[in-house]
Formats: sequence, structure tokens, C-alpha cells
Amino acid sequence: MDREQEEMQFLGIFGIYREACKVIITWRRIFSKITLALILPLSFIFLAHVEVTDLLHRKVVHDKMERHFTPAGSARFNKLTDVISEDRTLYWFFKVAYLTFYLVLSLLSTSAVVYTVACVYTGKDVSFKKVMSVVPKVWKRLMVTFLCTSVAYILYNFAALVVVSLWIVLWGILSAGGDIKFMLSILYVILVFYAAGHFYLSVIWHLASVVSVLEESCGFAAMIKSQALIKGKMLVTAVILFIMNISLFAVQLMFWGLVVHGWSLGTGSRFLFGVICLLLLFKLMLFALVIQTVIYFVCKSYHHENIDKSALSDHLEVYLGEYVPLKSKDIQLEHYEV
Repeated sequence: MDREQEEMQFLGIFGIYREACKVIITWRRIFSKITLALILPLSFIFLAHVEVTDLLHRKVVHDKMERHFTPAGSARFNKLTDVISEDRTLYWFFKVAYLTFYLVLSLLSTSAVVYTVACVYTGKDVSFKKVMSVVPKVWKRLMVTFLCTSVAYILYNFAALVVVSLWIVLWGILSAGGDIKFMLSILYVILVFYAAGHFYLSVIWHLASVVSVLEESCGFAAMIKSQALIKGKMLVTAVILFIMNISLFAVQLMFWGLVVHGWSLGTGSRFLFGVICLLLLFKLMLFALVIQTVIYFVCKSYHHENIDKSALSDHLEVYLGEYVPLKSKDIQLEHYEV
């Protein structure tokens, strides 16, 4: 990133896209290595999960249908019951294994990309070997932030459940009076606010993950810092992340329709579409990780929080084998004149 920090606050949606593309293209060698080592396996695991989950689900449904038309108490009925139980156990074991590997690779990928972009920003020499030596120490901070974000999601969903429960009680009281349309309109409002709040938490998590890598804050402190940073840039950040989420969902939908359920296309065509989906997915994942780091610097610039590049560079070093995050005193209350 060759822009002055003062200029970054003026970047809009397309400006942030251009900046992210410029970073990836300029440093394509190291990003290619990070992609091959972390993001490509992450993308493969994600798509494989979609395929295997569908296979296991269809097998359970098929066995249930067979059992339904099998006399109860017969040897075949009991055998099918055991098979269904084993299939469900395998299904949930696969789910847990997938989530574990996906989470680890996701946090490692985020750590690697954020660290690399920060090195690019400071003009610091960076190599793939150095990145991979730092990442195992950084991702633990990301794990703390992830767990805290998960707690926030759980609390948020619990609050939403309470609101819906109150709506159900109110429905029982008012529906008898013929106020069904009014109650449905209330439900729609609740759903809209729930979706908006869920997406807002997602935005907080994305920026908090960058804060956790580059600053001393992690966990709830990183989330609070992230919430403060996106003020004034919330619309730009939300639009960019929404487009990225839609793009990722489109690739997943394409894979589900053309590969998982594309029986009429033939094996060769399904394999080709699978490769295309894999290519699109890992490129989108890399682009999304770079973009969220660029957004961090844009938000810092917008709030006139001048980052001392030499200080950031020092804190990105591995000192005595320990990762040293950027301290708040180096990035806060150092306002530049606009």
C-alpha cells in the first residue's frame, strides 16, 4: 500500500477494492504461497463438507424410508434402525471434525493474511517462512476473540428467542381478537431487526479479528475496539462485507446445484464445475481477508488515529520467540493534522 495514511480515510467501496487488488497483485508470490498452504485446503474442506454432508443426509433419509415400509419388529427393521443410528453418529462426528479443521485453518489463514498486509503497509521485508513462523503464535489471540464473539452470538440468539417467545404469548392473546395482520407485521419487524443485528455482529467479528492480530486487544476488548472503529465507515464496511458474503454464498449455491445435485451433467462436467467452484472460492476468501485488513487501516485513518509505521513494524517482529502485538499507545491518541 503506497498511499499515505491521511489519504486512506477517503477511500470508498471501489477504492478499497482497488487497494486490495493492488496489494494482492503486487505481492502475489507470497499470497500465492499462503493460499496454497492454508486457504486452498480451507476451501477444499468447505466444499468437501457440502458434498459429504449431503451424501450422509441422503443415506439417512433413504434408510428411514426403507424402515418405514418394513414390518416393525422384524430382523430387517432392527438392522435398519441400527444402521440409521450409526449413520447419525457418523454424521455428527464428521460435523465436529469439519468444524474443528475449518476453524483452525480459518484462524491461521486470517493471521497469515493480516500479518502480511500489515508488513506490506509498513514496507517491512516479509517472506513466507517468516509469516508461517509468526502465525502459530498469533492465531491464539484470534481464538480468544472468536470464542468471545461466539458468546456474543449465543447471548444475542437467546435474547431473540425471548423476544419471539413474548411474541408467541402476545399472538395467543391478540389473535383471538382478529389482529392477525398486526401480529404478522410485528413478526416481520422482529425478523428484520434480528437479521440486521446478526449481520452487525458479523461486521464486528471481521474487524475484531484484524485488531486482535495488530493490537494488544483481543476478545471482548477487540470487539469494543472494532465497534468504535467502524463508526463513520459502517455503511462502506457493511456494503463490502455484504457483497463478499453474497459472492461466497453464490459459489456455495453453484457447487450445491451443479456438483452435489448435478447428476444429469455427467461425472466429467461435475468435476469441472467442482474445480471452478474451488478456484472461485479460494480467490474470494483471499480477497475477503485482504479487504478486511485494508478496511482496518481505512477506519484508523478516518478516526485520525495515526499509526507509527516504525512502531507497527517493530511489533510485527518475533522477539525472543514471542509475538508482540501493537500496543494501543502506538496507535491511539496520536492524531495527525488534517
